[in-house]
Order: sequence, then structure tokens, then C-alpha cells
Amino acid sequence: MNRYNFVSVQSMFICLISIVILISTAGAYAEPQNEQPVPPSNNAQAAALIDVTSGRMLYSKNGDDRMRIASLTKIMTAIVAIEQGNLKDSVKVTKNAFAKEGSSLFLKLGEEMTLENLVYGLMLRSGNDAASAIAEHVGGSEEGFVLMMNKKAMELGLENTHFMNPHGLDHDEHYSTANDVAKLTAYALKNPIFREIVKTPVKRAPNPNENWDYKWSNKNKMLHLYEGADGVKTGYTKKAFRCLVSSATRNGQQIAAVTLNDGSDWKDHSDLLDYGFAHYPLKQLAVKGQKLQGHSLVTGTGFDYALAQGEEERIVKKLVLDQPRNPDLSFGHRGFVEFSLDGSVIGKVPVFVEGSRLPDKVIHHSSETSAMGRHHADTLWGAATQVLRLMFGGQK
Repeated sequence: MNRYNFVSVQSMFICLISIVILISTAGAYAEPQNEQPVPPSNNAQAAALIDVTSGRMLYSKNGDDRMRIASLTKIMTAIVAIEQGNLKDSVKVTKNAFAKEGSSLFLKLGEEMTLENLVYGLMLRSGNDAASAIAEHVGGSEEGFVLMMNKKAMELGLENTHFMNPHGLDHDEHYSTANDVAKLTAYALKNPIFREIVKTPVKRAPNPNENWDYKWSNKNKMLHLYEGADGVKTGYTKKAFRCLVSSATRNGQQIAAVTLNDGSDWKDHSDLLDYGFAHYPLKQLAVKGQKLQGHSLVTGTGFDYALAQGEEERIVKKLVLDQPRNPDLSFGHRGFVEFSLDGSVIGKVPVFVEGSRLPDKVIHHSSETSAMGRHHADTLWGAATQVLRLMFGGQK
């Protein structure tokens, strides 16, 4: 080989090596992909994981499949009773409630107990007799109370949920989904009375028929199996199999997990909750009273949202001002800040003229909770109404 051929071959070799190096290092400088964290495996037929504050669904497996939910039904029974009933009322156990099949508080026929204690017995011991007694007292009859339950489901946007009874005993037309139960749970956990009841390890209640009090230990083993656990409800029937909703709070963030037909639910819930806390911490995107740069406006409330690594940098904020004829303008409301992630709206925060009296209650909503229903103060008109009440001394 002459010298010129050798130089040519050597140049080609160096060129090839350079190409290989470029190809092999290209990935190191490529734009990062928006990949979601990989959730843990589980044995549930259906499952869901939700951030309670923002309503963001962090994980879903067959989440919209209609299934039997057994005593998870009692989450709805409890929240309707708390919202619609007087917890100090005395409730009499009727023939219909007495000796109801399945799990029971073993209440006596004609026995009287406060509605509050019945709700404790309902959620801690899953008493079917308590469920029927609550339903008859609050709804006038079981059928009347079931109408209230289904109305509430509609208000919360639970489109794949239908109730036929207040206790969850098997019925072909009684069903929900993992996603719907998660949304219901997130809603219920915002109620301080419900939240206090479901995290209670042991409850004592007066027993009018014996010289000893009732003592109910919570069936939810997650309360002592998982650090920070604070709810919610177990369930089982021969057709629904094992169902569980659990919740836990760490570093100010509350997450709820749902599994339907899961033989290893305690472990699966621990894994799911760990996954949520590890990969979707709650981030503060707005602070109440925060001034908007370049405007004489302030945010009417804060806004927190569960975000995976890298997502916060992709949040886009947009100020949307109302038309002058909007009736809320007279109360200082001027529009809202819209938060979007990767092109999808995740929440809105109302804005007011600087110096306005801001409403006490949270009135922002995320796109994932907007369909779950809102109290009057969760709407802009409700906020205005609240301001009026504050101005003229009315009740909040």
C-alpha cells in the first residue's frame, strides 16, 4: 500500500470513529422526554390514586370499570348524613334496621343512639344496621335516602355510580368505579367531621341496654400499618370481594388510594401511597393575596397542585379578565388566573382588585375536580354572596 492510500484509509477510519462518538453521545444532549413515573404493580382488579387537595388522579387501573364496591358505599352514606342530618339527633332502631345481615353493631330493636355515634359505628365497624337506621332517619326511608345518595353522586359528577342501598350489600344495579370512589373520597375528606371520624382508632358510645359502653375499634388496619394513615373504609361481600379505600397525610399532603377486588390490599395500598408521595408532591402555584405583576390585582386564594418532577417548569399561567357587565365586578372580582400543564387546564384562581375583601373559602378549582360539584362558595357568584354576608354581618 503506498503512502497516499494509507493516509486515505486512516482518514476514513478517523471519520468513522467520529461518527460513532457523535451517535453515542447524541442521547446525552437530547431534549428530556415528558415521561411519567412508573407506578408499582398491584393485584387489584381496579385501582385509583388521588391527591385530595387538588383532585389530581395520580394513577388509575381499569378506573372507569363499573364494579361492586361493598361497604365503600358507606363513604357516601356518611357524608350525606353529615351534610343533611343533625348529628345530635336521637335515632331509633326500627324493625328494618334491626338484625340487618352482614357486619353489624348489634343494635337492639327500639334502641336509641345519636346520629353522630351511628356514623362512627358505620365507618369504624361497618355496621349495616347503623346504615339502615341512618338512612331511615335522614331520608325518611331507605328509599328516600338512596335518592339523596344518587343526587349527591350526580352533583359530584360521578357518572359511573349508582346506589340501591345505604350499606353496600350486593345488588346488580348498585355499582361504582375506582375513579368515582376516589373522587368521592377526596370530596368527603374535605369535611372536617368526616375526616375526624374516619381517622379515629377507637370510639366509645353509651349503651342504653347494658352496664357497659360500646367500644368500636376501627377495621382499617392501615391506621397502624402505614405512617401518616388517616382513613378511610374497608369493604367486603362474597361478590365484590375485598375492597379498600385508604388515605394518608405526609408533609401537609393528603393522598387517597382505592382498590376493588384486591386480595393483597394492605400491601398494595402502602405501595401506591408511597408512589404518590415520592413522585407527586404538592406544589404551591399561587398564594392568597398575591399581587399580579403589572396589574392592581391580587389572587383570591392559593392554589396547590400535585406535580411530578419536571412538570412545574411546564406550567403556563394566563390572566383572563371578565367582561364589564359581569355582576361579580361590583365586589372587586375581575377574572381569574388559568393554570395549564402541557396544554391542559389544571386549575383557575379568581383575582380581585387590590384592597378588596377576599372570600374566606377556597373558590379555585382544578379541571379534575370541577366536575365533582362545588358548594355555593366554590363559585364566583358564591364568593360574591359570601362577601355580602361578611359586609352585613350574616352567617358564613
